[in-house]
Amino acid sequence: TSAYSSPAKSLGDPGITPLSPSHIAKDSDADDAVEQLFLVVVAIDFGTTSSGYAYSFTKEPECIHVMRRWEGGDPGVSNQKTPTTILLTPERKFHSFGYAARDFYHDLDPTESKHWLYFEKFKMKLHTTGNLTMETDLTAANGKKVKALEIFAYALQFFKEQALKELSDQGGSDFENTEVRWVITVPAIWKQPAKQFMRQAAYKAGMASPENPEQLIIALEPEAASIYCRKLRLHQMIDLSSRAPVNGYSPSDTIGTGFTQAKEHIRRNRQSRTFLVENVIGEIWSELEEGDRYIVVDSGGGTVDITVHQIRLPEGHLKELYKATGGPYGSLGVDYEFEKLLCKIFGEDFIEQFKIKRPAAWVDLMIAFESRKRAAAPDRTNPLNITLPFSFIDYYKKFRGHSVEHALRKSNVDFVKWSSQGMLRMSPDAMNALFKPTIDQIVQHLSDVFDKPEVTSVKFLFLVGGFAESPLLQQAVQSAFGSRCRVIIPQDVGLTILKGAVLFGLDPAVIKVRRSPLTYGVGVLNRFVEGKHPPEKLLVKDGTRWCTDVFDKFISADQSVALGETVTRSYTPAKPSQLVIVINIYSSEQDNVSFITEAGVKKCGTLRLDLTGTDASVPNRREIKTLMQFGDTEIKAMAIDVATSKSVKVGIDFLNY
Repeated sequence: TSAYSSPAKSLGDPGITPLSPSHIAKDSDADDAVEQLFLVVVAIDFGTTSSGYAYSFTKEPECIHVMRRWEGGDPGVSNQKTPTTILLTPERKFHSFGYAARDFYHDLDPTESKHWLYFEKFKMKLHTTGNLTMETDLTAANGKKVKALEIFAYALQFFKEQALKELSDQGGSDFENTEVRWVITVPAIWKQPAKQFMRQAAYKAGMASPENPEQLIIALEPEAASIYCRKLRLHQMIDLSSRAPVNGYSPSDTIGTGFTQAKEHIRRNRQSRTFLVENVIGEIWSELEEGDRYIVVDSGGGTVDITVHQIRLPEGHLKELYKATGGPYGSLGVDYEFEKLLCKIFGEDFIEQFKIKRPAAWVDLMIAFESRKRAAAPDRTNPLNITLPFSFIDYYKKFRGHSVEHALRKSNVDFVKWSSQGMLRMSPDAMNALFKPTIDQIVQHLSDVFDKPEVTSVKFLFLVGGFAESPLLQQAVQSAFGSRCRVIIPQDVGLTILKGAVLFGLDPAVIKVRRSPLTYGVGVLNRFVEGKHPPEKLLVKDGTRWCTDVFDKFISADQSVALGETVTRSYTPAKPSQLVIVINIYSSEQDNVSFITEAGVKKCGTLRLDLTGTDASVPNRREIKTLMQFGDTEIKAMAIDVATSKSVKVGIDFLNY
C-alpha cells in the first residue's frame, strides 16, 4: 500500500466521482483590475549575497527610488545593496543586518563572538533543502541552529522597518504598512515550497497577512528583470555584440565610443538614487516584433535562473515559452573554489579549524577576496593581491608550527605566491581558474536551453544579476552565443531585478502567460472498467464497482497557464446520501499521472464541504463544482455545491502536508 490510504477505503471518507466530461471554463472577468489602494510599491530583492529595496509611488510610477546608501560599504564594491548577513544576540534576539551585522560581529572579542549567532548566504538553504517545512533549521557561524523561518522573518522585518522609516522621513509623516504593496523576489527555479516559505516569512514579519494576501506579491527574479529590460533605452545598456573584438577591449573602455555621452549621463545620475523609467517601450524593445523570443539569464550570488520569454503585442505582454531552468551556479561557486585553493595550500584541517576559531577573520578574508574577485578580467596581466588577516598568519603558525610562506613554497601551487607585504599574490590565470567551473556550468546550461525546440530563433540574450557584472562571464557568454543572438547587459545590472520588481508591483498584469511547474489534480473514484483499471484498485460500495485513487488532472506540468485562468471540474458524491464532501488536491512533477498513489505525487490541499442542514429537495445527483485558479505564484482552489451555492476555499499548501 502507498503512504496514502485510499480515499474511499477508509470508512466514512466520502469519495467523489466526475459528473461530466471535464470542461474548462474561462473566466471572462479575470482581467478586471483590482482597485489600487496602495500609495507606494516597495520591492525587496532578497539576494544570496546581497539584498536591497527600491520603491515607487503609485502616483508617479515613472520614478523608481533605490534605497539610501548603507553605512560601512566595502572598498571596491558599490554598496547600493547590503550584504545578506544577520546577527542575533546570544539570547537569539535580532541584533543587526547587513554591513552593521558584519562589522559588529567582526569587532567582538573572539571569546564573546562564539556566543553570538551570525548567518550569511543563508538563502541557498531554501534552494537546497529537499523537504522544506516551517521547521527547517539554519546553522549559524558558531554551529548553533535556529529555525529558518525566524531568520527570514527577521530579515524581512528589517527591510520593512528600513523602508517605512525612509518613506516616513521623506514624506514628513508616519507611513503605515497598510499603504504599501510589498514585492519580494525569488528565483524562478525555486520549488513551490520555497516560494510559499517566503510568503509565510513575510506574514511573520508583518508585511501582509493570510487575510490580506494581495498586499504581498512574490515575483520571479528573471521575470522582474525581463520587465525592466523592456523599458531600456539604448544608452542604458551595453551591447556586447556591437563591440570591437572582445579581446580588443580594455576594462576602462568597456563601452564603445558611441556610449561615452551615455556614460557621462549615467555618472551624473549616479549620485541620485532615483531612476526615471521612461514610459515608452524601450528602443531595443521596438526592434522586437510580435512573437519574438528572448532569453533572460539572471546570474546572482547563489543561483542562475534562465527564462525564455516571447512578446505578445500590442501591449508587449510577456509569455513564458519554456519553463524556468538553471541551478546553483552563482558567484558563490567562485568563493567555493577559492576556499578549495586555500585548503590545498594550507590543509583542509587548518581551514576548518580557522573558520570555527576565528570566524570574524574568515569573514575578513572573504571580503578581501570579494574585492579582488571583482577586479578579474579576461585581459588582465598584473597579479591580484589578497591580504591575509594577521590572525590567519598567526593562527597558522600556532597550528602547524611553520609559516604561511613555508606552506606556499611547499604546496607547489605555482601560480599563487607569497608577497613580502603579507599578501597572497595570484596570477590572473589563477584567478580565472577559480571562475572557470562556475562559468562553464552556466555556458553548458545555456547551450542545453538553446537546443530546445521552443528556443529556436532567439533574438536577444539579456544578462542580468550581480554576477553579470563579471567581465569573465560576459566574455564567455558573448563568445559562446554572440553568433546566435545579441547579448545585452543593462547598465546598473545588479539593480535590474530590483527595479523590474517595482514595475511588476505597479502593474502585475504585465506577465500574461506562465508555464505550470507542476501537474495538479484531485483524487476521485471512477466507475471500474475491466481490463482498463488495475484490479487492486477495485472497490465495491453499495453494489457499485469503483476504481479508487484516480488522479483527475486539472493542469499538466509545463502547460501554458494564463494569469488568473480558472479550470473547473464538476463532481458528484459517490454516495448520494453523503453530507460531507472531502476533495483532496495533489501535485506531481510528472506529466502523465494516473493514480494518486504513484511515486512523486504529493498532497497539497484539502477542500472540505459540509452539506449538513441543507434542504432535502436537492437533486439526487448533486453537482459539486471544483475550481482551481492559477496565476500569481499562488494557486487557489474552491469547491461549490451548485444547489445551495455553499462554498469553501483553500490555498495550495506545500509546506504543511
